[in-house]
Amino acid sequence: MKALAALLLVWAPVGAQTARSGLDFMGPATQAMQRDDSQNPAMLWLHEGQALWQRPEGRAQQSCQSCHGDAAQAMRGVATRYPAFDTASQGPLNLSQRILQCRVQHQQAAPWAPESAPLLSLETYVAQQSRGLPIAPPDDARLAPFTARGQAAYARRIGQIDMSCAQCHDQAWDRKLAGNPITQGQATGYPIYRLEWQGMGSLQRRLRNCMTGVRAQAPPFGAAELVELELYLAQRARGLPLETPAVRP
Repeated sequence: MKALAALLLVWAPVGAQTARSGLDFMGPATQAMQRDDSQNPAMLWLHEGQALWQRPEGRAQQSCQSCHGDAAQAMRGVATRYPAFDTASQGPLNLSQRILQCRVQHQQAAPWAPESAPLLSLETYVAQQSRGLPIAPPDDARLAPFTARGQAAYARRIGQIDMSCAQCHDQAWDRKLAGNPITQGQATGYPIYRLEWQGMGSLQRRLRNCMTGVRAQAPPFGAAELVELELYLAQRARGLPLETPAVRP
């Protein structure tokens, strides 16, 4: 692992380049699986999310649909704008946190656990309504300090291997690591189906995997530093089309 770290460090930065989705780096089979809804395994979660959207729950016995109406209209463009500033907490919330907030406040239902199948399913269904739209994080001055902290975290070397996100995804993308392509790390398709996981996962799960991979201690799901990193990644991916639900190896 030390030899790998040394190799990454001597790679020259590629410089400013056009932002590219990770799908561009995938093989034909993975690309076809994502683009064809009849082959995309994430559709199982999406259909469950649709059922949850319509199902009354909690003490209030309300559904998402009873408040928001048809998801195809009400949720169009919503996922492209998250994380967004939340006045109650005076900080950014990602889309899954907003869903949980609505569930507790309006349905008076118990919150779902992070990475639980219902939460991933409903988030996938909501995000899929914006598929193909450009990622457009809000131009909100209140988010500036949180975005700056996320950017600093992206550039900070961590773990026993002493590496940063930027070293792989800014300086070494379009190369190979253990035979696998290194992408730009654009967060365009979450929640995402990974063949490695044999299931859906959030962006925070992927970030925590990377942190563990460089032998760093990963923050818990929902931690402020993870949301701040998501916020910076959304700014970094601005203008790229949302792909949810994407498929990766």
